[in-house]
Amino acid sequence: MSTYLARIYVTLKPTVNDPQGLTIADGLRSLGFDEVEGVRAGKYLEVRLDAASPEAASQRVDAMCDKLLANPIIESYRFEIEALTPA
Repeated sequence: MSTYLARIYVTLKPTVNDPQGLTIADGLRSLGFDEVEGVRAGKYLEVRLDAASPEAASQRVDAMCDKLLANPIIESYRFEIEALTPA
């Protein structure tokens, strides 16, 4: 078994309204960042896990995202897997 680090990015799908992003964009503009055209807010997570291979770690992280970390109806996700110990 090796230890892996999964960097997970969860964002709202493009068709979903993002009130948090709108609020952030308005705040940036009010601070003088007039060039801001829009903001989309999301989540960033890091998960450390033990797995037999990078493929096995990827499958487990995908299942974690599907079951808990992302709402597949309104959110999309992507992740990167990095080996922390030699495979």
